[in-house]
Amino acid sequence: MARDLPSRLWMDLTTEDFATRDMSGVVAVLPVAAVEQHGPHLPLSVDARIGSGVLDAALAMLDDDAPVLVLPQLPVGKSDEHTAFAGTLTISHQTLARVWFDIAESVHRTGCRRILFVNSHGGQRALIDIVCRDIRVKLGMMAVNAAWFSMVRQDDLFGPTEAGHGIHGGAAETSLMLRLHPDLVRPSAIANFPPVTIAWEDAGSTLTAEGAVGFGWQAQDLHPSGACGDARLATADAGGILLDRSAAALARLIGELAAFPVERLQRSPGFPPGLGAAA
Repeated sequence: MARDLPSRLWMDLTTEDFATRDMSGVVAVLPVAAVEQHGPHLPLSVDARIGSGVLDAALAMLDDDAPVLVLPQLPVGKSDEHTAFAGTLTISHQTLARVWFDIAESVHRTGCRRILFVNSHGGQRALIDIVCRDIRVKLGMMAVNAAWFSMVRQDDLFGPTEAGHGIHGGAAETSLMLRLHPDLVRPSAIANFPPVTIAWEDAGSTLTAEGAVGFGWQAQDLHPSGACGDARLATADAGGILLDRSAAALARLIGELAAFPVERLQRSPGFPPGLGAAA
């Protein structure tokens, strides 16, 4: 945030900080994650911890006066695809969408017109798309969502098969945890957890868990362990590369969103001024 503010954390500021400043150019960042099983070798906190690690690294790359404020992370998300495994926490899509929208509405009341959802859980990407559209339609804000795993290349580190199918507790997430929180990784439980989608692809099927043709799956449908991918390929060095790539991509996006002219969003034709407009 600007140099005259004491913190980049939304909740550390006073109400006077918001009341006395023009918030229209500020990017409000809302980190959203999940608390869910990640196989036998990783903790439930993987998505939340990786999301925080990537965001912290991205913020460190920004100039001190970058107009960004970070909202409190919402660590629990929509994780019903993992409810067969003990410990998983989940919120219904109806409730979660309402919570996310309500926070955006609170952000809007400060005069802020840009919100960025930084997501680290693949199972809620579709829901964030819907909420961002609602925010645009009902609040007239520029609402953007980004996920670290969609912003960076992985195949050069782990190969194309792992990059395409290692979507949960595989090489990428295990590498990032080895880099960020090695004390939470259980090395003795690291293994190859090949999802059934690899065999389907080899047989010529067009069905995938994450891709152009998807289906409604639960984690145990893909592998009995709940993990998907070859965690044996993971290294802390690879995790460092992924962290750097993800943070750089996110920092660029924050800068782009800060510079985006919100007035480019068009008013709704035939409606009163302000309705559906970036105002």
